[in-house]
Amino acid sequence: MPRPMLEYGLYGWTPDYGYSYLHPANRRSFEWVEPIDKVFEKIAEDEDWITLRYDEKQFLVRPELFRPVPRPPFGFGDLVEAVELEPGQPRVRGLVSDIMWDERHYRARYQVVARKKKVPRIYEADELRAG
Repeated sequence: MPRPMLEYGLYGWTPDYGYSYLHPANRRSFEWVEPIDKVFEKIAEDEDWITLRYDEKQFLVRPELFRPVPRPPFGFGDLVEAVELEPGQPRVRGLVSDIMWDERHYRARYQVVARKKKVPRIYEADELRAG
């Protein structure tokens, strides 16, 4: 199923920036996400705030720290499966739950939830296919 045309990006906030960048209702939950190197979907904006989504959570933040990145091949909740399996390993098939940004290689990396558990391995896009 095609995803709507969203803007994707990084929000490089840390507590050192102070809390004025985060809406008061979102402060604690946004800290728990540990936003550094996470790829967010920008789903809405107005004069003062933008709404970012990470997995199933939404956050209101100030737009100044948002930095766009190219649209990743997979989005949150996409069904994927690993294309190459190690001998003796079961097939990994699940939903994209985390999207991290690899600044060095300028690309997204993925964590998958399979059978209600996060698979410990982090995947490159070419190691996955739509499932």
